[in-house]
Amino acid sequence: MTDIVISEFMDEKYIEETAKGYDCHYDPNLVDKPGELKVLLENARALVVRNRTQVNQELLIAAPKLKVVGRLGVGLDNIDLTACDKRGVVVCPATGANDASVAEWVITSLMILLRGAFLSTPQMLAGKWPREQSMGSETAGKTLGLIGFGRIARETASRAKALGMEVIAYDPYVSADDPCWQDTRKMDRLNELLPLADVVSLHVPLSEATHHLIDSEAISQMKPGSVLINAARGGTVDEKALVEALSSNHLGGAALDVFETEPLTESAAARFAGLPNVVLTPHIAGITAESNQRVSQVTMKNVCRVLEGST
Repeated sequence: MTDIVISEFMDEKYIEETAKGYDCHYDPNLVDKPGELKVLLENARALVVRNRTQVNQELLIAAPKLKVVGRLGVGLDNIDLTACDKRGVVVCPATGANDASVAEWVITSLMILLRGAFLSTPQMLAGKWPREQSMGSETAGKTLGLIGFGRIARETASRAKALGMEVIAYDPYVSADDPCWQDTRKMDRLNELLPLADVVSLHVPLSEATHHLIDSEAISQMKPGSVLINAARGGTVDEKALVEALSSNHLGGAALDVFETEPLTESAAARFAGLPNVVLTPHIAGITAESNQRVSQVTMKNVCRVLEGST
C-alpha cells in the first residue's frame, strides 16, 4: 500500500533519506495523469505537491485515508484549505525554504530592467549597435516599493538596501509596531506607495482581495517609466492592462514569473510578443538547485512528522 504520493518534481534524495520505512510513489508527471493520481490516493495517507496539483474537494473524496498534504513551496492557492480542515487533513507548506531564491530573482530582474542593456541581445544579433538606447539607470538611489511585507519581501528588502535602494512597503496585515519597519518606510495605503516607487514588486497571495490588485487604475498611479515585478501569484496583475502600459511606454518594463494561465500557453503568451522590455520566466523564481534541496527536505520532514502522529 502506498503511504506517500508525490505528484510533482522534487529532490529524490530526500525521499530516500527522510521517508525511510514509508512506501512512496514518486512521479513528477503525475499531476498530468489525474486518473492515475486518484487511484493511487485511494489508500495513501500523504500527498506531496507543488503548485499545479489541485487539491480540491474532488481530489479529497478520492483520498479517504489522507492525513497530510505537503506543499513543496509556500503558496496555497491550489489547495482548498477549508475542505482540508473539515476533513482533518493537515497542510504543511515549506515555509522559509525558498525565500532567498525568490528574493534573488526579484533583485536580478529589477537590475536587468533598470539597466536596460541586457535586453539588447536581439538587436545585437541583428547587427545593430544600440548603445544610446541601452544606457539605462543605476540601481542605487532608486526606490523599491514592496506590496506585502512577509518573509520573502523582507529578504528582498535587505538585498535592495545593500545595493543602495530606498525601500518602502505596504502591508495592512503587519502591525505598525512590528520591528520589521525599523529601516523600511511603512505606507498606509497602496495608492501612497505606487507613485513613489521606481520598482514595484508584489509579495501577496492570490485571493478575492488581491485578484487584479494591479489593474489599469493602479498602473496609472505608478511613476512613468517605473518597473513592475511579479513573482508572487498569477492573477494579482491584470496582464491586459500591463501590456497596454508597456506598449504605451507608461511603464519602463516588467518581469513576470507567474501568470493568469499556467503553464503559459502559446495563445496566452501572444499578448507579450514584440515587447522589448519584458522578462518572462516559468514560475521558477523560488526554485534553484539549493532551494529545491531545502524545500524537498523540509516538506518530507513535515509529512513524516504528521504521519508519525506529532504535528
